[in-house]
Amino acid sequence: MAQRNIAHGKEVRKWCDNCGTLILGDSCSRCGSEGRTFEINSPGDIRPCMGDSIGLVLSLFKDAFGTSAPLEGKALFFNKVPGEDRTDEIIASGCVLGILRFDMRSDRIVLEIRQPGADMFAPVATKNVVMFGGMSGHLKGKTVPGENVVDVIGDFRIGDTLILKKGQKVGPGIALADSADLKGAERAVKIRDLNAPQDVPVSPKADLRTFVDVNKDHIKRIGRHSVKEIRRFLDEKNQKGLPVTVSFSGGKDSLVAYGLASQAVESPDLMYIDTGLEFPETVNYVKSFALEHGNRLHIAEGKDGFWENVGTFGPPAKDFRWCCKVCKLGPMTDMISGDFPKGTITVEGNRWLESYARSTIGFVTKNPFVPNQINLNPIRSWCAAEVWAYILYHGLEYNPLYDRDFERIGCYLCPSCLSSEWRNTGRIHPDLYGRWEGHLHGYAEAVGLPKEYVDMGFWRWKVLPPKMIQLSEEMQISLKPSKSAGPSMRMLKGASPCTAGGYSMEAVVNIEHSRDFSYVEDALRTVGDVKYSSEFEIALLKMPIGRAKLFGGGQVSVTAPDGKNAKKVFEKSVKALIRAELCTECGICAKSCARRAITIKGGMRVDPGKCNSCGRCESSCMVIHYYDKLMESADGQPVSCARSK
Repeated sequence: MAQRNIAHGKEVRKWCDNCGTLILGDSCSRCGSEGRTFEINSPGDIRPCMGDSIGLVLSLFKDAFGTSAPLEGKALFFNKVPGEDRTDEIIASGCVLGILRFDMRSDRIVLEIRQPGADMFAPVATKNVVMFGGMSGHLKGKTVPGENVVDVIGDFRIGDTLILKKGQKVGPGIALADSADLKGAERAVKIRDLNAPQDVPVSPKADLRTFVDVNKDHIKRIGRHSVKEIRRFLDEKNQKGLPVTVSFSGGKDSLVAYGLASQAVESPDLMYIDTGLEFPETVNYVKSFALEHGNRLHIAEGKDGFWENVGTFGPPAKDFRWCCKVCKLGPMTDMISGDFPKGTITVEGNRWLESYARSTIGFVTKNPFVPNQINLNPIRSWCAAEVWAYILYHGLEYNPLYDRDFERIGCYLCPSCLSSEWRNTGRIHPDLYGRWEGHLHGYAEAVGLPKEYVDMGFWRWKVLPPKMIQLSEEMQISLKPSKSAGPSMRMLKGASPCTAGGYSMEAVVNIEHSRDFSYVEDALRTVGDVKYSSEFEIALLKMPIGRAKLFGGGQVSVTAPDGKNAKKVFEKSVKALIRAELCTECGICAKSCARRAITIKGGMRVDPGKCNSCGRCESSCMVIHYYDKLMESADGQPVSCARSK
């Protein structure tokens, strides 16, 4: 594992100046050098720049400075860092030369150089160079007035990255005015840094083959360790002899999981979820890979599940990924239940550096929604560069989309993908791009949201994070819908003392009735005793802690001995109501019920003779999981937002 400079949020990496590429292990396998250390920003999931990405980097530098000569033929790497959208550090010659960033305001990828980039390109740049004088002292972060500008080389626009020169010093800067107006501007240039040029070691030319050659000993070592982990678990924990499978998504991490599993056992089966939203390249790749390598392929199909439910739930979001349960989890549980009735041990490609949610996973994990599956995570501690080195070392054919400047591969309209990748999708698949764009704009118009909701990617969050709130305020965009975007609730009476004794609550839930009210009766039965009148559409719920009445018109009335229990009964009742009406028929609740009391027949049906009202099936329901995001309060915001005010 690489060293970490925790105090400064930096990761320490090593570069071989002899061979011109990144060192992942203790030393270079090619020349024996221990390398030169350099720092990148956390979390440090560095990856090689390959395919179309190389041309992108070279074109950015050539457009900015008139030449890309210092980088041509050299090993390039990306390091993903936090930002509004795509933000990658560009690494070459063991230095961070600058930042490649997708600017959401201008809808384009821009370059911002850092000091090593200025040092490298200053001697050869024929554009975007500004020379100034008349200033002294510490200049980092200062603004240069136009009257101090001595010379301007090339034409550039406000906001463009620049190389600044003052005497013998050089550094990176930002244009605060167009080149034609620079000398007359009150604020002409912002200085990012300014120093005497450092001797940036000039790396020899190197490609991916060089990268693999330099790191082959390290890759063999971490590969052996992971294979041993898998074999040890199977020897010690697989007494039932469960079959070993690989979760094969078509992405790079699952490809390494396949490679390791194939070394641990003979010809493991592959499991693939065709969500119905897959890139055509991915579907073709997965099927051809399994055929070529002779592995049996099990496919779970999401079919039209997304398009059948998006009208009910609205666009998915990073914090509202209802689509995963509908298109992935439901089909996967069905497939495993049918193809592996006794269960399976699945090798997966989960990594700590992929996301915060996965940063603490262990070698063995279990999905509570899939009780007959045990997951092994042998590459949890690997960085992306190690993943790619393993793939290239073993000659494993990878998804061709990685050569089209995609950093991640999943559902083509996934809210977790970046706006920059979405624009990339539009470039290679205008039909897929157009369908989702059209739906999003139609949704925005229907609920009274501005077009920027779609164009600026705000749809990717149900509750906006600070960076997007700042962007919306900066652009003076109101993202409060003028019409209801989903189920809503109007509270008539909060938990308060009742004249007849105890406490009561009342509300009206507005939700489209997609099913007979008897489905509400069944949902209520999972949490208590129920009496139901089909004639008057009234359901009476009795729980040890209180009682509730639910009416076909959406009225909910609750009584309980105290305020705390009144709130509990109220929430259980409302959740049962929306669970019944919004059921996606994924069937996960039926599979999680130990008493086999639930069946799926046009929605959730509950056998009163088998159900003991334990309520445990709630935890497996996607509708309940996203209750706070699905249910709007009176002001049109998710209940989670209303509670936080």
